[in-house]
Amino acid sequence: MTFKRLFLFFILTPIAAIIAASSLLGTLQEPQFQSRLELYQTNIVLQAQAWQPGDSQDDSSVAIRDAILGEEPLESATEKYQQTRQSVQTNLAKVQQQLAQLQSSNQVSTPPKPLPKTPPTENISISQKQQQLEQSQQKMQKFLDELDLQLGILQAKQGKTDTAIKIWGELQQSTVNSQQSIVNSQETAAVLSGLWSDPPRLLPKAQQVIQNNLSGWFRSTALIQLYQLQQRETALSEVQTAQQATAAQAVFKLAVIGTVPALAALLGVILLIFLIAQRLFKGKESLLAQNEDLPWATPWDGEIILQVFVVGFFFMGQLFVPFLLMLLPIPRPIVDIRLQAASVLVSYLLVAGGALLVMYFSLKQFFPLPRLWFKLQLRDNWFLWGFGGYCAALPIVIVVSLINQQLWQGQGGSNPLLQLALESQDFVALGIFYVTAAIAAPLFEEVLFRGFLLPSLTKYLPVWGSILASGLLFAIAHLSLSEVLPLTALGIVLGVVYTRSRNLLAPMLLHSLWNSGTLISLFLLGSGN
Repeated sequence: MTFKRLFLFFILTPIAAIIAASSLLGTLQEPQFQSRLELYQTNIVLQAQAWQPGDSQDDSSVAIRDAILGEEPLESATEKYQQTRQSVQTNLAKVQQQLAQLQSSNQVSTPPKPLPKTPPTENISISQKQQQLEQSQQKMQKFLDELDLQLGILQAKQGKTDTAIKIWGELQQSTVNSQQSIVNSQETAAVLSGLWSDPPRLLPKAQQVIQNNLSGWFRSTALIQLYQLQQRETALSEVQTAQQATAAQAVFKLAVIGTVPALAALLGVILLIFLIAQRLFKGKESLLAQNEDLPWATPWDGEIILQVFVVGFFFMGQLFVPFLLMLLPIPRPIVDIRLQAASVLVSYLLVAGGALLVMYFSLKQFFPLPRLWFKLQLRDNWFLWGFGGYCAALPIVIVVSLINQQLWQGQGGSNPLLQLALESQDFVALGIFYVTAAIAAPLFEEVLFRGFLLPSLTKYLPVWGSILASGLLFAIAHLSLSEVLPLTALGIVLGVVYTRSRNLLAPMLLHSLWNSGTLISLFLLGSGN
């Protein structure tokens, strides 16, 4: 065995595996993005339920509103907020318990007179872990207080003012810490309690507190209550007019977010039933059986596979590119959303370029490559495979995601790009995010995972085994525990589409449609909050 192979197998690969595992475990205490996303959608439902479709109130408009919003939207929103609050409270208790154990063990293990020359590596590690836990605790506590403010307003709007005042009263008595965000929440709770008390109490600067600390439907609801008590007819009329305009926009957004994916998912269910039935009745002549047992002719071995992924993908993405970007004279942290979007795109292109270069030089000795490798053919049925695969992936990933949420209970982290896209309302930044997620990512990741990895694995595994393995590695490469199951499911569908079509354009289209749909939904949800 050569020194290069020894170095790759026994040094670089274990290092890559340890760092990847550490990154995955590091997301364990991070909040899952899906919980926030569902609340954003719930908030748009709350905005939309205030919509009054004209003076005539014709039956068709009311029917459309009810079909989009469902029955009793306030009750449904309250239930969703209560579920989220319970999940956050459970995770907060876990973090507090871990923090207490860490502080206790640190006190016990620390000698009364430490030697001055003792390396402080272990203490630094403990200190960093404690700092991460404290930051998680602060974020969760802030989120919990926001939920309490909003839950109180939901209860008050349903006539349960005693419950609402009790929630706000407990928040005012909270003595968790003196963070400014906690103080603001307590001040807002006092204002809201006064508005819905009997008799009402109007505190000084109530309007400013509401405008600064509440948003969306919750802000307009509190302002309407305030202006009614103050008998400010002009201000009340302005808020109600703005609320109607926002409600009409919210109905449209919900129609787009809910109807388009629902129709695609329904088409996907029909397509899956058809393909499975065809497979059962036609066997090897069915579409799903097309090329299912046909492996690629792979002239290289596992060393090349490891070399591309460990050196090209992992070390480029996790070590070399981040180090290179740190050398750039850019003030950190980057605050401007356009610079953040540009930074994400540039770093992704550097990672992709580095990985593709390593792959090119690793495979150069095997040129010309055997038939079907990295096939890109426009005159083919790749569009049908790509679009059909997207529709079929929707119901599969939705079901897996529902199971996944129950497993992780709001924890496990998420792709930070999703949060940036959700909160950004800058069209330039969103355009850059789109180029990254819907163009660059499908091109690079499909070349690497479906174009190179999946066919290479068919040298050692059957085609179905290669699809499963490449799908799992595709999910793990995103370094987020809560996304491993859904992305594995998506990766499997991408693998099936590629092995059956034998054209990289098909999974590229599927991948691009998936990311495009996600970004458009995030933009619409974010613009309503």
